Amino acid sequence: MGSTLYLECSSGISGDMTVAALLDLGADQEVMKKAIASLPVEGFSIEVSRVKKSGLDACDFLVRLDEEHENHDHDMEYLHGEGGHVHSHLHHHNDAENHEHSHEGIHSHSHFHDPAETHAHGDAAGHHSHPHIHRGLNDILEIISQADLSSRARALAVRIFTILAEAEAKAHGVPLDRVHFHEVGAVDSIVDIVAAAVCLDNLDITEAVIPRIYEGRGFVRCQHGVIPVPVPAVVHIAQASQLPLHLTETEGELVTPTGAAIAAAIRTAQQLPESFVIKKTGIGAGKRTYDRPSLLRAMLIESAEKSADAGTDGQKSQKEACIPKDVVYRLETNIDDCTGEALGYVMERLFDAGARDVHYTPVYMKKNRPAYQLNVICDRETVPEMETIIFRETTTIGIRKMEMERTVLERSAGKITTSLGEAEVKVCILPDGARRGYPEYASVERLAKKNGISFRDAFEIIKREAQEQYQ
Repeated sequence: MGSTLYLECSSGISGDMTVAALLDLGADQEVMKKAIASLPVEGFSIEVSRVKKSGLDACDFLVRLDEEHENHDHDMEYLHGEGGHVHSHLHHHNDAENHEHSHEGIHSHSHFHDPAETHAHGDAAGHHSHPHIHRGLNDILEIISQADLSSRARALAVRIFTILAEAEAKAHGVPLDRVHFHEVGAVDSIVDIVAAAVCLDNLDITEAVIPRIYEGRGFVRCQHGVIPVPVPAVVHIAQASQLPLHLTETEGELVTPTGAAIAAAIRTAQQLPESFVIKKTGIGAGKRTYDRPSLLRAMLIESAEKSADAGTDGQKSQKEACIPKDVVYRLETNIDDCTGEALGYVMERLFDAGARDVHYTPVYMKKNRPAYQLNVICDRETVPEMETIIFRETTTIGIRKMEMERTVLERSAGKITTSLGEAEVKVCILPDGARRGYPEYASVERLAKKNGISFRDAFEIIKREAQEQYQ
């Protein structure tokens, strides 16, 4: 059924804090490292260690860039009135607690360029100048697609980066395809986001409760000047995903765009259960030093009621027989200029990518043009991949999507021996505890041919005998 994650964001959230908390929670470090090593990017290494924050033992996840790309962060110098100069690149903060460099502020504060722009930047005094590679969203999604990831981890990473890019596009007032990430920021973000997605998948997180995210105030420096806290990308992510921000008196940036994007991508609930059991706890350390410890606490929780039920004789309760809050997404779009063959191909692609259901409905559009409405039912984390396939393989220019709750019966696959032969059936448990068997098409077809009877007769015989066996 998956696990429920509770993130306690009293000190904000960032990409590296999230990864560290998930590793401390029990995510397989070797699985994460193998996934990161498969990324077709260079110029970095990762380090996982233990650190002390306010006397508490915590996990630390560090993306260390090579000498060519490493910088220092002057944000805090500015906030405390100690800095007198501005660098034109994203910099990282020196943590007073054990770490030489911080990549917590990963928000490369993406931007766009005119085609004629040289993409070369130097500091105000002209002491250094070197070219930077700028990656667009499609470039980054291609990098993610080449990595050795599970389909669920890849889909989640795509969703997180898409949320981040959409927020940056809105912040800069440019189309999504014109948003670019500096090479330094992109590498950090790619590693953090992919690592987080892999860890979430490894822990089998299917629900995430985030009641409140604490944020600081004031101003921080980015590549193009001084911007307010919360930074625009965080504001846009919070607005689009209805993240519950709570502003504090802390001078500084507690929530990075990467952290906000992760929270937006995984949050399924804002309210904790009235009572719950904590199964495991993990603490991830941040790098910056504020008036509060830079810690993100993650917990695997289970409702007290569910935990009590699990401690009985092992029989599932009537309430557990169905899942009243299973959330899926419905995507729909109208298509009036694709061939039937093309639509069939799209359906196959969507099913292969993990769609729960795909169907077409004949419709009439303006001027009485005959068309088809494509409907896709999928999980939240696969929405970006579904949209990519639809845009790539059809002529549509817009997709409508909505979140839907559904009631799902518990079901399993099984085999039974019938008077016609062995048959595969799908067994469902009804809310009252009764069981019902449904013959699988392939078995019905095979046994109908074998016994020389009609498909309908074979179906009824198998269904009746399955029902008798499962009563």
